Amino acid sequence: MSANIGRRQLLVGAAAAAAAARLGRGSAAAEPAPPPAYPTIFHSPPMEKYVDDLPVPRVIMSSPTEPIEMVARSTTTRFHRDQPRVPAMGYNDESYHGPTIEAHVDEQTTLHYRSELGRHTFAADLDTTLHGVSESYRSSPPTSLHLHGGATPPQFDGHPQRLLLPHHGTSLLEYPNRQEAGHLWYHDHAMGITRANVYAGLTGMYFLRDGYDTGGADNPLGLPSGPNEIPLILQEKVFHEDGRQSLRSTPVVPQGLWEGGAVGDRGVVNGRVWPKMTVARGVYRFRLINAASFSVWRLFFSNRMRFWVIGNEGGLLNEPVRCHSILVAPAERFDILVDFSSLAPGESVELCNDLTPPFQAAVLGEVALSRFCRFTAGTSRGDRRPVPTALRGGRNRPARIPPPARPEVIRRVSVSQPYEVRLPPAIMSLNNLRFSDPQIEKPREGTVERWDIINITPDPHPIHLHLIMFRVLGRRPLRTVDYQVANPQPPIGTRWAPDPSNFYAGPMRPAAAWEAGWKDTVRADGGHVTSILVRFPRADELGFDPDAVFSSDATDSRIRPAHGRSVAPHMSGGHHAGAMPAHRMITTDLQGYVWHCHILDHEDHDMMLRYRLVR
Repeated sequence: MSANIGRRQLLVGAAAAAAAARLGRGSAAAEPAPPPAYPTIFHSPPMEKYVDDLPVPRVIMSSPTEPIEMVARSTTTRFHRDQPRVPAMGYNDESYHGPTIEAHVDEQTTLHYRSELGRHTFAADLDTTLHGVSESYRSSPPTSLHLHGGATPPQFDGHPQRLLLPHHGTSLLEYPNRQEAGHLWYHDHAMGITRANVYAGLTGMYFLRDGYDTGGADNPLGLPSGPNEIPLILQEKVFHEDGRQSLRSTPVVPQGLWEGGAVGDRGVVNGRVWPKMTVARGVYRFRLINAASFSVWRLFFSNRMRFWVIGNEGGLLNEPVRCHSILVAPAERFDILVDFSSLAPGESVELCNDLTPPFQAAVLGEVALSRFCRFTAGTSRGDRRPVPTALRGGRNRPARIPPPARPEVIRRVSVSQPYEVRLPPAIMSLNNLRFSDPQIEKPREGTVERWDIINITPDPHPIHLHLIMFRVLGRRPLRTVDYQVANPQPPIGTRWAPDPSNFYAGPMRPAAAWEAGWKDTVRADGGHVTSILVRFPRADELGFDPDAVFSSDATDSRIRPAHGRSVAPHMSGGHHAGAMPAHRMITTDLQGYVWHCHILDHEDHDMMLRYRLVR
């Protein structure tokens, strides 16, 4: 089914784009006027800002001897004081999101994961034309739990085709934690319905600690801890008039058909719409994540006060970076210090965004989501210790992040959207391929590679590689029209990522200082070539075979080695005790990991590819 955008809708969209541009140039401290009610997008009912307290997820401390029981459940939750409880999903006893797991470097975390989900929160919105998504998914949605940022054996990584059905056994998941301390998170990763499952609530934080970043008052770096270290899970949503979450954003795309991503009109933090928090007048550590499905945000405080970025996904930076704003794409995490000591008692600041939506969203009338939450200074003095001047190197600090190594291989990959003009859009693509196409990347263990991510679309795409961390080198503008004229894009299914060297429009812009650490997700800007430096680890460093063959049955943890390999003994595994093999699903052999865009609609169709780490 298709629909055309009419002239009136385009005029409405043009006005919306102009309004979005004005919003981006307006005063940050002033509350922007509400956008007009464009007929091409859905709108949430009115909700008063800053009436709900910011909730903080409870914490589960990982133990190397005791497994964590993790259960995905259908729930109801209240997103706003004045709205009713509505259907959602959550892990364990949380009505939305899941508990924060705190683990320690070199101490394995074991999860016993099962699903008790009922009918899908967004049953009517699932597109059954994507990747074998079947009608049964509406009543019995599968899940696949992924530890995002984890150096995890492939059978435990949350492969999108390794699915667990509700009430059909227990999945054993083992996370070795043989990596640096950092800010990981876990979320659902089921093929074709990732956005629906994550938007419904299947996400949670995972903090990996070590002897330097302990999370306690004994932290030798002097970082805030306890109630002064707070996760901020930022999302954007649209709500129906009755308060239910809306997975759809526009009537232009009929219900039940894939949509290419949309801006929300309500800021949600830790599961509440526009919450508030009373803070002591001192320093706080916020573990911030963009857990949205679509938007990149430029985050800042309404009074433009400074803050410090101290870490990325893979751990601490060498030194704190003083900022007044940062760009945060979906799945990116930033570890920041905020000093509220300059606020008078009762004075408030809001966490804001002023980055306007990409053209394809603005043309429908979508505008920037301008506010997330409010912080109000209390009367008490808080943590007044100074911000550290160094975070790595020297006594009682981890080793410094070294300069980027010289790459042994340059690998070019592309980001594109085929040209077919239709609604809903046809497909999103990496390398001009579908997920099922056989032309996959095969980097070698121990090799340092530079990946040049060639984005010929006008929009930013956050690219995530499973298993590894990397360094962002920079972004270089590309003459995309000239590039495509000289290198006509073939029909989808043929790999396409031509050398862009002769089509640059300027020099490389180095990575911002606040994104110069270890990362697992990079913002690949539209019309640019984004370069990252990746070192692919060896099996002996990982402690497991990254190229092992495993079953798509999530209750079966047995593996077979790749040809010519041996299997690490502690990973040879077997069925988890008491597990029942899943049924009503065809099981197949799987191998390797995936890399994909973390705009979740794009990941679902079809901006995700497999890769294998070979010898």
